[in-house]
Amino acid sequence: MSEDCIAALEGKLAELERRLTVREDELDIRKLQHLYGYLIDKCLYNETVDLFTEDGEVRFFGGVWKTREGVRRLYCERFQKRFTYGNNGPIDGFLLDHPQLQDIINVQPGGEIAFGRARSMMQAGRHKDYEGDAPHLKARQWWEGGIYENTYKKVDGVWRMHILNYMPIWHADFEHGWANTPHEYVPFPKVTYPEDPTGPDELIKDHWLWPTHKLNAFHMKHPVTGEEIVAQRWQGDIDRENARKG
Repeated sequence: MSEDCIAALEGKLAELERRLTVREDELDIRKLQHLYGYLIDKCLYNETVDLFTEDGEVRFFGGVWKTREGVRRLYCERFQKRFTYGNNGPIDGFLLDHPQLQDIINVQPGGEIAFGRARSMMQAGRHKDYEGDAPHLKARQWWEGGIYENTYKKVDGVWRMHILNYMPIWHADFEHGWANTPHEYVPFPKVTYPEDPTGPDELIKDHWLWPTHKLNAFHMKHPVTGEEIVAQRWQGDIDRENARKG
């Protein structure tokens, strides 16, 4: 066999190895994202924090919780104490399902960073027989839909959450539906850490919730045209938004 044929075969083998590695990385990241959904469903907040890099962050509900310390503050100090009385695990009467859907993973050249877009449509509630005294512990049932635009990082050969960028888009009480959802159904954080002991390190200014409805930016370009995916903003919505600000 000639040297040219050997070189060609070696090139094909290297390309196959590269493609296989990318596909394996995509599967590992998909498992990571889906595991996040299972852990947060069952209020396993300590295990959720362990999914993140040391310099990771969570962008959520108009706030940014930075580094592993901030991530722990959100999940263990804020969520765990608020939803499960400090218990690391599910409690009777509290429902919080986070199915992970429509995930699109793009591993970047070099194989150390990846971006992903996914969707969750959550069902949540507290049973009437398990009410607590605080307003947020009263019996209720609601829906939530949101988009993830996440960044993942491979650390010591293992994929981890680096930036969990979850953008809730809509909420609805089960009884009344999304046509009757009040503005800012869940109040955005207004105070940062340490003034708020469980608050974010930074606030996100341009945060919105249904019935406001905008495009959540894609991390990728259109796979066929190669163009950025951009939506028009209807002038009627712009006028209405400006009127509210005025």
